Amino acid sequence: MSYAIIRNIKYKRDNLKGIFRHNERRNKNYSNDNIDKEKSYLNYSLKNPKYSYEKEFDRIREKYNLKGQIKTVSNIACEYIITSDKEFFEKIGENETKRYFETAYQFVCEYKNLGEQYILSAKVHMDEQSPHLHLVFLPVVHTQDKKGNNIDKLACSEFWKAKDSYRQLQNAFYDYMVSHNFELERGLPKEETGREHLDLKEYKEITNFEKTKETLKNIKLELPDVPEIADISKFSIKRDEKILEEIIKPKDELIQGLYQDNLRLHQELSRQAKVIDEAEKYQKERDTIIADNKALNNKVKDLEREYKNKVNNLDFDYNNRKEELENEFKTKEFDIEYKYKHKIKTLEKENNHLHKIVDKFYETVEKFIKWICHKFGIGESKELVKKFEEDTNTLIDPEKQLKKEEREKEWDLEL
Repeated sequence: MSYAIIRNIKYKRDNLKGIFRHNERRNKNYSNDNIDKEKSYLNYSLKNPKYSYEKEFDRIREKYNLKGQIKTVSNIACEYIITSDKEFFEKIGENETKRYFETAYQFVCEYKNLGEQYILSAKVHMDEQSPHLHLVFLPVVHTQDKKGNNIDKLACSEFWKAKDSYRQLQNAFYDYMVSHNFELERGLPKEETGREHLDLKEYKEITNFEKTKETLKNIKLELPDVPEIADISKFSIKRDEKILEEIIKPKDELIQGLYQDNLRLHQELSRQAKVIDEAEKYQKERDTIIADNKALNNKVKDLEREYKNKVNNLDFDYNNRKEELENEFKTKEFDIEYKYKHKIKTLEKENNHLHKIVDKFYETVEKFIKWICHKFGIGESKELVKKFEEDTNTLIDPEKQLKKEEREKEWDLEL
């Protein structure tokens, strides 16, 4: 996967003229062989400077009343170089490439609450090996003076005050770009790795690796035939001692020194060749891991799609049967309610009938007792009822008799 790349460079006032001419393509000739002038028409600006960078700096500083002391050695401007690799931009296409740099521009405006007003220039170069953005800005901090008033202060050292400022920048830029749906990896800042960010291909080109390997094969670690000083002394006379000391000895020592240097060079070249061979091995392993990881990610995405399809199908089936199920439920609910209400009415009717029977039974019993008393001349019906209850130990009132029997059962259980 490609990296989210952002680099920062600090500039003094004397540097502004040169970077203005380079960024805005004001030069006729460039030392950079990567610039293809025929493609320079593809370059475009996200923010155009009204004047040269120097004049634009003075204009902005005066307009916004920027505080801070400026010395000849002071860094007064910074430049972000924002990019990724060539393959990344080829993959995402022209429109997404433009959105990439527009998103990066918005990130700079928001980062540390800088504000767009402090950006001098933002130029996208499409005429070099990889598209990239040159964004020049004033490192302004929003702070307070000694009286507590809010001020904007031009202070590069304060803007990058934290020891891990560049790490914070890298983290923030990566998070911002990924949050805007760019598939990128987090690049490591230079101060964190302590080395240039070079891939294996670039390293080979810089070290001329293939030629180095060929050279190693042809190097002969042999000393040239040099006459021994002792042999020369046999044919020299004393007056030639000066030649021996000042010419022959130094030459012999030089040859010995060159020989030792050649040995060290051979060792270093051998070490570099070994490093490259190991790097190629790890590169192949890395490519295999990345391919496996990509295949795994694709499998996970397929499973996610399958899961979503099943959920959608379930939702679809439910939505289609929802009305049918609701009608079926309402019908069952109505049937149960109807049966329940019918049962209640039936019970109420039966209950009313039983009440009538009981009332009629009371009335008949009372009439029967009075008739017995009158027929046989027994006397008052109350006396007869009392006598009946005493002799039979039974109450004439059925409700009272039932309660009496229940109490007797409870007493029996307690005993």
